[in-house]
Amino acid sequence: MAGAANDLKLLGMWASPYVLRVRLALSIKSISYEYAEEDLRHKSELLLRSNPVHNKVPVLIHAGKPVCESLVILQYIDDAFGGAGPALLPADPHERAVARFWAAFIEDTLVKAMNQASWSKTEAEKVEGNKRATAALNTLEAALRDVSKGKPFFGGDSTGYVDIVLGGLLAGVRAMEAMPGVKAFDPVTMPLLAAWADHFGALDAVAAVMPDVSKLVELFITMHAAVAAN
Repeated sequence: MAGAANDLKLLGMWASPYVLRVRLALSIKSISYEYAEEDLRHKSELLLRSNPVHNKVPVLIHAGKPVCESLVILQYIDDAFGGAGPALLPADPHERAVARFWAAFIEDTLVKAMNQASWSKTEAEKVEGNKRATAALNTLEAALRDVSKGKPFFGGDSTGYVDIVLGGLLAGVRAMEAMPGVKAFDPVTMPLLAAWADHFGALDAVAAVMPDVSKLVELFITMHAAVAAN
């Protein structure tokens, strides 16, 4: 997407779920921007200057001013581009608080458990991570039932903040599910999340920015080999 109209630039890395969150939000809201792929082994001067605290992607640069951290960036997009596309956060203060709660739960509980399950060195740690990830997904299954009120998304009829926060993990989940014996969103035990993933992934705005799952599988295999070798 060209970024001249909005003076908007996103520094990212194609496989990052955090970068994907931002790309999903911009795509869903039909906001044009310039995308700059970062080599995280040789970080650009612009990235180091824009995020001097963490030196990490994503960084959204709007009119020369950087915004860092994916959850912060999503809320900034909603505030700065309120007239573009659907709102990410609901207008009602309580509903906004609930959405922020579940986004924090995904970040603080689910993501940490999935990382433990995927990247721990010992089998015992991986098993424990899988248990924690399954428990977190079961909690999200119940949350989706409660907040969606029978509609397909956490945001109701259309995608919202929580959908995008969870949706950033979807490409990685699909890559893991491409490996034997892995089914994160089990349609038997988590029918609502499984249906949510299918509905979310089928949206044109989502498909337009989703990374290639086969490339992610290749990357994960390489990364697992590197972890095992250390």
